[in-house]
Amino acid sequence: MADIILNVEVRERTGTGGARATRREGKVPGVLYGGGKDPVAIAVKANEFRKALHTGKLQGHLVTLKYGDETQPVIAKVVDLHPVTDDPWHFDLYRVDAHQQIRVAVPVHFRNSEASPGLKRGGTLNVTLHEIELNCPADHIPEEILHDLTGLEIGEAIRISSLTLPAGITPVASGDVVVATVAGSAAGASAAKAEGAEA
Repeated sequence: MADIILNVEVRERTGTGGARATRREGKVPGVLYGGGKDPVAIAVKANEFRKALHTGKLQGHLVTLKYGDETQPVIAKVVDLHPVTDDPWHFDLYRVDAHQQIRVAVPVHFRNSEASPGLKRGGTLNVTLHEIELNCPADHIPEEILHDLTGLEIGEAIRISSLTLPAGITPVASGDVVVATVAGSAAGASAAKAEGAEA
């Protein structure tokens, strides 16, 4: 199911004082909620949590929460970092069923920029959405959405409707929302003008 397993313990103390006490013990405080059950204050050893965070697969992915002999699939919804040290400071986990439809933000990346005539002529790719929200099964969250820039000209836009999404996954926003555009640069416009004059 999930690659990451978080061994948690239940926190007796809650609130700011309880969170501070948890951190002094070398743990990261968090809250488990969702699934029609009451929220539970939990904690994970700081070194274990840091290791999971550095894999890049903690947020936005299905994770296995382990408490004693019990396991539960969860999604890490929020991970707060200390503003100075960047150490994990607090986290929220959301209970899910493995096949449950959830809403999650997934990064959008682009490839084959060298095959875009607009970019080759000096245009720039202006990305307006670096990630898009998707409705997808909790156990089939894509790592990324990859879009091919081949053939893209200056002035053309990439919309959500033009992205290729895996089967069973739909965008939350409407299909005509712009993800990126190829904008012309001043240098590119001058070169095009010069070509036109020579012709």
